[in-house]
Parts: sequence; C-alpha cells; structure tokens
Amino acid sequence: MITDANHQREMPSPVTALRREYPDKHALPMHSHAHGQLIFATTGVMEITANDRLWLVPPQRAVWMPPRVEHRMRARGSVALHTLYIRPDTCPARFADEPLSVPVSGLLRELILRVTTRPEHCDIHGHGIHMVPLLLDELHATSEPPLHMPNIVDWRLARICEAILADSSNDLSLEEWGRVVGASTRTLARLFRSELGVSFRTWRQQARVLAAVPRLAAGEPVIVVAADLGYETPGAFTAMFSRLTGRNPSRYFRR
Repeated sequence: MITDANHQREMPSPVTALRREYPDKHALPMHSHAHGQLIFATTGVMEITANDRLWLVPPQRAVWMPPRVEHRMRARGSVALHTLYIRPDTCPARFADEPLSVPVSGLLRELILRVTTRPEHCDIHGHGIHMVPLLLDELHATSEPPLHMPNIVDWRLARICEAILADSSNDLSLEEWGRVVGASTRTLARLFRSELGVSFRTWRQQARVLAAVPRLAAGEPVIVVAADLGYETPGAFTAMFSRLTGRNPSRYFRR
C-alpha cells in the first residue's frame, strides 16, 4: 500500500485540487490519503475498488473517498480525472466514513473544473478561496443506489461472476452454472444470497448495468448496448437499468 506524501502534510486551505489524464486501462495501485478525496472524471469511466467493493464512476457521478481509506483505481477509456482533496475538519457533515456515490450537478461540475485549472498540488487561494464554501455546500450525499459490487470469497461463485463480468451477455441459468462448477442450484443460490446479498438474477442484472455504464457514457446508443448485453428490446434494458439505478439511461447520463 502506498500513500501520497504530498497530501500527508497539513493543508493550509480547506481544498486542494489535482488534475490528471490517464490512458485506457491505466491502473493506480492500492493507496490512501490523509484527507478526504472527491474523485470525478469529465471523460471516460473510473473503476474504483475500496472496502471490498467495485465502483464504476461515469462523468455524471463522483465518488467520495474518506481519509485513510485504501483504494485502487483503473481507467476504462481515456480518463480526464479531476480530484479534490478536502481537509477532514471541513468535510461536509453528511459525508460518511465509507466511500459514497455523489451526483454531480451542473454547478458542482463547473466549480470542480474551475478549481482544478490551478497548478498541480497547489492549494486553492486568492479568488479560488471564495468558491470553496459554495463547492462544499453543493456537495451532497445521494439517495440513488450506488453502482458497486462486493468482492467474492467462494471460488465457485467467483468463477461464475468473473465469467459474467467478462461477457455480460452470458445467459446460462443457475442450473447450468451448477454443472460447470460442480455445485447444486440450491448451493449456488444460497451463496449468492449470503455473499452478495441478492439473487443470481439480480446480480447478473447489476453486472449488465456495470458493463453498460462505460459504453453509454461514451455515447453508444441504448439500442446497440441493449442488444449486445442480450436484451431483446431497448425497453427491457431501460426498465432494468431504471430499477437498479433509479433513473433511465438518458436521465442518468444527463449533465
């Protein structure tokens, strides 16, 4: 595990901004920061693993990473990353000690872009300091279901889930998977409930949403993504997406 030494020192300003660009599949190893971190990308999708969960962050969302929480990140597509490091004593009161999904409003997006145009690792000062209270006030926790998935312990369950994540159009039934991994349907159903907290069918739907997010964020039509993921109609895919995220694809990706 590594730490960002530049952010272990005391921050004189409530917020420090950083901007980075990463190519597709670029990975940042497990690390942590002394301060809270708001992770936001204007292009591409960031894959974030923290606290045994996998998150996908499209441009219309951000993830709050609490201080000293270990996490790693990987770029899906070319990513323009904008990060705010927030001093613990100025973190919004509703922000928890666990990673949190944050919707990015138009105002919040513009504030983030404005402060991250400063030099790298340069504390916000001068005119920028007047934007900090507004930026912190605009940050708020979301009530929408977060796009994350728990990590998996049982090797049989892991094999099934890895295969579905690799090919989200995979339509094998739980009974068919049982024959592949040598387990009964009842055993696999119990494992999905105990380790993942949902049924096999619901987990596969979540996997398909995760697979769809980077493609939809890149501008691919819903009809194409739905067909590739095995849905007979775009309406069926949209209904599933809405049920799991609280919004249909067009609203989810609206700036």
